[in-house]
Order: sequence, then C-alpha cells, then structure tokens
Amino acid sequence: MKTDSRNAGTFDLTSGGIVRKLLVIAVPIMGTQFVQMAYNLTDMFWLGRVGSDAVAAAGAAGMYMWLSFGFILIGRMGAEIGVAQSLGRGDKKAALAFAQNALFLGTAIGAVFALCAIFLRRELIGFFRFREADVASDAARYLLIVSFSAPAAFISSCLIGVFNGSGNSRTPFILSGAGLVLNVILDPLFIFTLNMGVEGAAVATAISQMLVALLTLWGIVFYKGRPFEYFSFRIRPEKSRMLAILKWSLPIGVESIAFCLLAMATSRVETSFGASAVAVSKIGSQIESLSWLIGGGFSSAMVAFIGQNYGAGKWDRIARSVRLSLVIMTVWGALVALFLWTLGGFVFSLFLPDPALAGLGAIYLRIFAFAQLPMNLEGVGAGAFKGTGRTLPPSLASVLTNLTKPVLAYALSRTSLGLYGVWVAVSVVTVIRGLWICLWYFLSERRRRPGNRASLYLLYVSGKGVLS
Repeated sequence: MKTDSRNAGTFDLTSGGIVRKLLVIAVPIMGTQFVQMAYNLTDMFWLGRVGSDAVAAAGAAGMYMWLSFGFILIGRMGAEIGVAQSLGRGDKKAALAFAQNALFLGTAIGAVFALCAIFLRRELIGFFRFREADVASDAARYLLIVSFSAPAAFISSCLIGVFNGSGNSRTPFILSGAGLVLNVILDPLFIFTLNMGVEGAAVATAISQMLVALLTLWGIVFYKGRPFEYFSFRIRPEKSRMLAILKWSLPIGVESIAFCLLAMATSRVETSFGASAVAVSKIGSQIESLSWLIGGGFSSAMVAFIGQNYGAGKWDRIARSVRLSLVIMTVWGALVALFLWTLGGFVFSLFLPDPALAGLGAIYLRIFAFAQLPMNLEGVGAGAFKGTGRTLPPSLASVLTNLTKPVLAYALSRTSLGLYGVWVAVSVVTVIRGLWICLWYFLSERRRRPGNRASLYLLYVSGKGVLS
C-alpha cells in the first residue's frame, strides 16, 4: 500500500520554489560536510602544535579512513537514492525497505573493513615508505585506534543517507555537530593534557564517531524528525533491493575507492620529499576542502531533490534545478578560488606556524585555486546524474581521469618543478575531471532533446519494478 510521502518526518521536494527547497536541504548537508571537514581540521590544528611529523602520521592513516568512505558510499548512496525516489512516488513502504537493506549492507561492509585495517595496519602504512621510522609507527597506531570506530562511521553514514533521501538534512547536521563539539573538547585533552600525542587525536576521533552513530541510531527510531513512524532493526535482506542498491552505489563506491587509491599513490611520490611535504599537503587539502566538501554537500542535496522529482515524474522541475544549481556553485567556486589565492597562506600559517612550511602551504593553495570552479561544476553534473540513478557516467569519468594523476605527478616531480610538480598534476587532473563530468551531463541532455521527457520516462519505467 502506498502512503503519502508528505507525512511528518519527510519533506516534500516535488513542489514549491526550487531554489528555496534546494537550499533547505543543501544548507544542512553542507553543514554536515563542514562538520566532517572540521573533524580533520581540529586534529591537524592541534597536531600542528606537536610537529609536522605528527601531522604526517595522522594524514597517512587518515588516507585509509578516506578509503573507507568509498565503501561507506555503497550503503549511503543506496539509501539516499532508494528513499528519495520511493518517497517521490509516494511509496513509503519501499522507502523503508531500501533504508533497512542499505543499513544491513553498510554495517556488514564496515565490519569487514575494520578487521582488515586492524590486522593489516603495518602493511598498509608501509605502502607510503616513510623515511622517518617514528612517523610510520605513529601512523600505524593511529590507524589501529580509529579502525575500531569504523563500523560506527558506516552505520551513521547510512542513516544520514536515509534522512537526506527523505529531504530532512537538518537532523543529520544537528547529530553530526554534537560529535564535532565532543571532538573539539577531547582533542587537546588527549593530545596535550594526557600527553598522548598522535594516539590522543585518534582516540578523540574514535569516541566522537561512536557518539554520532549512537545518536543517529536513536534519531531514526525516536527523533521527531525521523523519516518513518517505525523503524525495525530486525532486517531480512531482500534480493531485489540489494541488487538495486548495488546497481546505484557500486559505481560511486568504486569511483571513490579508485580516487583514494590513486591519491595514495600520488602521496607516495610526495613522501620522497620528506614528511614535511606530506604534512603541507594534508593541511592544504583540508583547507581546500572548504570547496569540495561544500560542493559535495550541494551535490548530495541535488540527489535527494532530483530523486524525489524523478520518482514523481517532474522532468521540467529537474531541468530547472540543474540550471539553478549551476549558477549557485559557479559563484561559490569562484569565491573559494579567490579566498585561497589571497588569504590561503595566512590561514595555513594558523595550522603550521613554521614560516618555511607556511610559505609552501601558500603555494599549494594558489596552485589548487585554479581547480575550485571546475570542482564545483563536477558536483552539479554528478549530482544530476545520480539523482536519476545514472551513477555510471560520473564514476567512469572520474576513474579514467584519476588514473593519470600519479603518472603525471611522478613525471612532473622529476622536472625542475620538484614537489610543486606533484601539486600541479593533481590540480590539472581535477580541472579536467570537473569539466568533463559537467559537460557530459549537459551534452547527454541535449542529445535527448526534443525527446527528453520520453527518455526520462523510459528511465523511470525501467526502475519501476525495483521500486515497487
């Protein structure tokens, strides 16, 4: 039996002002993304007071937490797309089934990932070939500690996807914010007061992630803004739902995993210039994430918005939302590029006060300033593809372009550019990837005209059996 998706706890995105509805869901998601960025920034801020080696150790271990995000996306994106499209069709029963199956799948994957990271931590850190033995040792201990909280991160991310898909992105922002507050309090306590250094940062992060998982589990059952009146954890996996989730999310997960692995290969080139180079890159990327995390947050909002309207068959509303999103993210990308070019060096010096390293950080941020606009355009194109369930095109473009990253980084690092060559390579690949994904979406839409509605209708009908 189909129920109205406009019940308390779900938010209708299929009617009303497009910009207002986009911002209603996008702003909290951006806030949640900012919270995730702030976790890393908090660690880097306090560890920067310990030294660049501590930053490099946490950064290397953090690469594997980043790798875990690719596996997290398998459950999260399956929940977002399945819940959004089902609620758009007014089928709350199907939405609940997708939420439960995504949570089951995400939890199982999280447990396997945690076990692998715990027992293979030394081999995993050994990949980076640090010249400094103490950095490698600290990185292995950091990875061990945070791996125990990895299943919690998988659970909370799946449930955040459920909330986002229902149009309620405000609740995940509040719950994630609570974890950030705890992390901000615990970081200096464990790092300095208890004199635990890098291990202290790991413990603070692990405790905060567990808190967020507990809060999201409580929220999906009891919070007034929950998507469903009743949510049972006695889950029986359904083959049709699982296959649909994997069809949607595997390309996105593979894309993220490939992106991270290739970034790790690039980081291995950086380690040849010493731990200080890695520290500069890790802090620089966190500052730069002001752009790509916000862009990713807006892209997630588009998935929920377009998913509901796709389920409701409102094609004109989808097209208008993409055009408006393009304008908004173009402005944001340009502003961030200007910020990185003019004030990036000053902000970097707050994390690593050493003048030589701060100077390197300023150069890093100026190199990446050129990539900010294309990066945000990528978010628009990828979000538009994913909202309609077409997850393969953006993932394919991302993987193919990122394959060139470590090769180009190695080649340019052997020129007179040295370390700067690594950063130039990453920036150039980012520009190409962003422009390709955005243009691919708009060109694919143009090719379908004037039969655009008919093509979208065929996509809608093809997924109808799975969604019912």
